[in-house]
Amino acid sequence: MADGTPYKEKLTDEQYEVLFNKATEAPFSGEYDQLFKEGTYACSACGTELFESGTKFDAHCGWPSFYDAKPGAVLFHDDSTLGMKRTEVTCANCGGHLGHVFEGEGFDTPTDQRYCINSLSLRFIPSQKV
Repeated sequence: MADGTPYKEKLTDEQYEVLFNKATEAPFSGEYDQLFKEGTYACSACGTELFESGTKFDAHCGWPSFYDAKPGAVLFHDDSTLGMKRTEVTCANCGGHLGHVFEGEGFDTPTDQRYCINSLSLRFIPSQKV
């Protein structure tokens, strides 16, 4: 588990639980589940840019879903908790838990992947179009 101590005062209790104690927010409760504006999604702890809005899609699962992450922005870890075999996704910079990535679910995306990410682990940065 990542050491979230440097971020404890910056985050809400709920954000800290998700990012550094691997909690999961309730489905359909996150502010970014149905947000489809242009911009970038960054780690709410350290600010590392993780996902572009162009890779976001509605998977109808209750969490923000993306089909790809920014190169080098995330790390992958085997996760066999809760009797399941999954792949955990963490921020490559601070180690914060973001969610999980799933493959082969039949979504029509360029990567055949679904990054299922907690809204609480993200901060949306709107595009600055001129």
